[in-house]
Amino acid sequence: MSKYRFNHSSIYIEGTDIPHNKLNITTSEDIHEAENILLEEAYNKLPKLIIKNVLNETYFINLHKKTFESLYNFAGVYRDVNMSKGDSQFCLAQYLHSESARIFKELEDENYLSDIKKKTLFAKRLAYYQGELITLHPFYELNGRVIRLFCDMLALKNGYRPIDYSGAIDNGAYIEASIECVQYANSSRLERIIFEGLRES
Repeated sequence: MSKYRFNHSSIYIEGTDIPHNKLNITTSEDIHEAENILLEEAYNKLPKLIIKNVLNETYFINLHKKTFESLYNFAGVYRDVNMSKGDSQFCLAQYLHSESARIFKELEDENYLSDIKKKTLFAKRLAYYQGELITLHPFYELNGRVIRLFCDMLALKNGYRPIDYSGAIDNGAYIEASIECVQYANSSRLERIIFEGLRES
């Protein structure tokens, strides 16, 4: 059984939760290892990735593409099917592009959070955008990881270190916070996690 529900198509190898991939990997352990290696490579390039770059919608899409294109054909491609997980219904595919444009226009209007000097307000606004992107769930797979990578880039560009989510991920608090963002449009729990994980660089 796949972990996501689709309306009319699936990217997974039949009978598994493993996406079709360029390396013909067929086990969960190996696919996760391959994904983590690519993500680690992206984090190692993080300082270079943000220099002179505007962290807009195009950059967000290309971040997913460049990080995972060696593994997946769908890297950097917004989904065109409705997706849900458990009781969480992500943004309907028909509204995905307009909602994505709205989110990134808001972020642009806030000057990519660069005018915010107080850590409490920065955490609040970053949690809002992260929650909006979690609810958007624009890609078929690897949404959470690329969204956190993108938010780490926003943090780094604004004088912070990459956010430490480790405790919240280990104890399940991050998942619960994400569910609240999707089901209740409430990012307050995510805000606390981000605030606690923010450190000035």
